[in-house]
Amino acid sequence: MKTQTELVKGTTTPIILRLVAEKEMYGYDMVKAVNKRTNGALQWKEGTLYPCLHRLEADGLVKSVWRSAPSGKMRKYYRITRKGRSELARRVEEWRTVRTAVNVLLLGGV
Repeated sequence: MKTQTELVKGTTTPIILRLVAEKEMYGYDMVKAVNKRTNGALQWKEGTLYPCLHRLEADGLVKSVWRSAPSGKMRKYYRITRKGRSELARRVEEWRTVRTAVNVLLLGGV
């Protein structure tokens, strides 16, 4: 089942923060991770990801560094900052609250 874009729009930031909290990653690696972990329910494209990464970097939530990949190609790797960890914790708590409220409304409290 393909998930509606509007439904998942607000999840991009916390998902990126969670991924880079686990390990340093470059953009295409994040796209592959999201697509694989969600069994294709979320199908990210790099064009959607990079504007968000640039905003997160401008806000001080992630930092980037250029590194040589095993193939020798230069890639921009992202990692979470202390401020980003705080924002991730806030977003996770916010998600729990919204998820609980929507479950009550749609599923009768499940």
